Amino acid sequence: MTYWLQVVVATPAHSAIAGPLTYRSELPLSPGTLVRVPLGKREVLGVVWAALPDSGELAPEQAKNVASVLEGLAPLNATWRQLVTFGAGYYQRSLGEVALAALPPQLRDLSTLQLARRLKRPVRDTSHPEDARNLIALSAQQTRAMAEFEAENAAGRRPALLFGATGSGKTEVYLRAAARVLAQDPGAQVLVMVPEINLTPQLQARFEARFAHLGKERVVPLHSGLTPAQRLKSWLAAHAGQARLVLGTRMAVLASMPRLRLIVVDEEHDPSYKQQEGARYSARDLAVYRAKLESSPEYAGGAQFSAGPPPNPPAGAAEPALPGHQRSVPSDGSEPHEATSVGGESSPSPPTGAAEPALPGRRRSAPLGGSEPHAVGRVGAITCRVMLGSATPSLESWQATLVGRYQRLNMEERIGDDSALPVVRRVDMNHQPKHSVIAPPLLDAIAQRVARGEQSLIFLNRRGYAPVLACHDCGWKSECPHCSAYRVFHKIDRTLRCHHCGFTERVPRACPSCGNIDIAPVGRGTERLEEHLAELLAGVLRPEGDAVRIARIDADTTRLKGALESQLASVHAGEVDVLVGTQMIAKGHDFRHITLVAAINPDGALFSSDFRAPERLFSLLMQAAGRAGRDARHSAASEMWVQTFHPEHPLFEALKRHDYPAFAARQLAERQAAGMSPFGFSALVRAEARTQEVAQGFLNAAAEAAQILQIEAHEHVTPYPAVPMTIQRVANIERAQMLVESPSRAALQRFLAAWQPTLFATRQQGEFKSLIRWAIDVDPLAI
Repeated sequence: MTYWLQVVVATPAHSAIAGPLTYRSELPLSPGTLVRVPLGKREVLGVVWAALPDSGELAPEQAKNVASVLEGLAPLNATWRQLVTFGAGYYQRSLGEVALAALPPQLRDLSTLQLARRLKRPVRDTSHPEDARNLIALSAQQTRAMAEFEAENAAGRRPALLFGATGSGKTEVYLRAAARVLAQDPGAQVLVMVPEINLTPQLQARFEARFAHLGKERVVPLHSGLTPAQRLKSWLAAHAGQARLVLGTRMAVLASMPRLRLIVVDEEHDPSYKQQEGARYSARDLAVYRAKLESSPEYAGGAQFSAGPPPNPPAGAAEPALPGHQRSVPSDGSEPHEATSVGGESSPSPPTGAAEPALPGRRRSAPLGGSEPHAVGRVGAITCRVMLGSATPSLESWQATLVGRYQRLNMEERIGDDSALPVVRRVDMNHQPKHSVIAPPLLDAIAQRVARGEQSLIFLNRRGYAPVLACHDCGWKSECPHCSAYRVFHKIDRTLRCHHCGFTERVPRACPSCGNIDIAPVGRGTERLEEHLAELLAGVLRPEGDAVRIARIDADTTRLKGALESQLASVHAGEVDVLVGTQMIAKGHDFRHITLVAAINPDGALFSSDFRAPERLFSLLMQAAGRAGRDARHSAASEMWVQTFHPEHPLFEALKRHDYPAFAARQLAERQAAGMSPFGFSALVRAEARTQEVAQGFLNAAAEAAQILQIEAHEHVTPYPAVPMTIQRVANIERAQMLVESPSRAALQRFLAAWQPTLFATRQQGEFKSLIRWAIDVDPLAI
């Protein structure tokens, strides 16, 4: 018998193939089954999305057969498919692109036989009875936070924001919350997310130690830093339910975890949670949405759902609300509608024409072809909670707590009876010796720490020796010939290296323009700062009488596998007196012996054109300050030094008081007045071409066509003229962008969905055929 199936495959974002393809099968296959199918001259991995009664508009003789089935793997469940469907619709990407990107790359290359061999490998059971004697006692604020979180389980089950000062014990709350979930359900799974790979090993070690009784194989990492084989092993363990705890970066939010009951998003404010290539999704926002999808009051495993457009809800009917929803009134004066929350902002269902995820308690539409939906595994209520944690929450999440959409759990004091947040000292560089890099008072404070055997952290968010190499005779600068940016001077290997396209050259012996041999570095990076500190501290001795030990941790010193772990181990072991680094060491690390943190040049973000720059700067400085005095024995003497030419700036005033609420209130007032997030909604349409004229012309022509064609919701959306991007040329490709804003997220989504055919048609015009690519970035972090 012949069965007709819809299969999604990985396709380029803007190819003609955007949705599922029709294939023939000799066997009935459940939605979610992984298969290998022919696509052109290749055989690719695909996911069965729905069953069809016939071949539809495709002639039966033109349909191709499913090549093979990856047997031994359970189908990807309905909830996972709903999540992918929503992500593809909301972020304006193809369904196959999002679905296949969520699977481990090695899975695409394995044959059915190879996968069967891998699945036969035995899993050692190393579990043993739990020893509760090693548990530390919770502080009063930790106990209160846990009680409030548990109480919400019986109430509205809103997303929880754990607002805790650095060193307040947020990780212990994560551990306790995970332990309760795993104890209540022997099959439950927990997902813990961190923003960066370098934070995963220390968190993994802590979780493995706490949950050693489950067995080491039950706690697995999942991030892009793993080898393909390691990543596949972790994914298979999560998909099979063998892994009870998955620790990962943003990619882990799309992992298949059939019994997911808790999602923890640590440092939820971090911009690293926003994907910047391909499907530009926010892992934090998808985590909030996924928790709602996983919390079904009636079904385990969900129901089958459609891969096509859903029917419109009855007139006047309110859409089911997701966590953090708010009632919004469209600007056209129609009846208010329920909007779902993504990142603390109102969010509509996917746009018309895109697949819509079925919501808990809502009847799903029938699959394409008319087959009826069916429920699977009725077992009673299922709850999945999400806990977002940060000392400096994103303003979107903070606003959600102010209006009651998110639950806020406060932990504003550090752990320990004598612990205290570091004293913030602002150094007015206007009153320091001219051209001084390290102010004399700060240098003296560092020397005192070295003499006492304490550690200091010097933070400068610019790697390399100097950002520019210049000739002062003719004005030549080390510009990259392929980018509209300068090549950075790296003294350690005497190279000029572009941090955008990677173009590298040896440092010239003389100025390439005028022949002057006196070319000099301009500005300062971590490499030069390390060298300068070594000169300034040359006469300072440690308590043992030997010289000061200075180390640098940045992307240049941690290129080799294991280098970061080795360097961090040296810091923890007390083998480093002064640590110099970029933002990769300014957050998340638990350095017990650091008592002084200094930010060398933070002023650049104060007057940036990017409206999010002050928020990022404040978060980064607060996180950096949190590395000082984490040991209660040293917290009273811990200090955060900020060298600035604007010491009276309100941002530094709030930083001095460790007053995030005051900073947030000021920023939210400014954003509300300007109609910016979280009070307004935006998308960026980016275009790349060989010339700026083509890139900008394409965007402007598409926007004009949208107005002429009266595209849906165009009257509620404001597209601004196209402009070059901040770095307008990278690797000889010119880049332009167009900002699209709207006071309504629903209107913006409807417009973007309806605009896509116009964008496709505009690209086919003769004058724009040289366009290389274009992409839509919904909820962009950098404008």
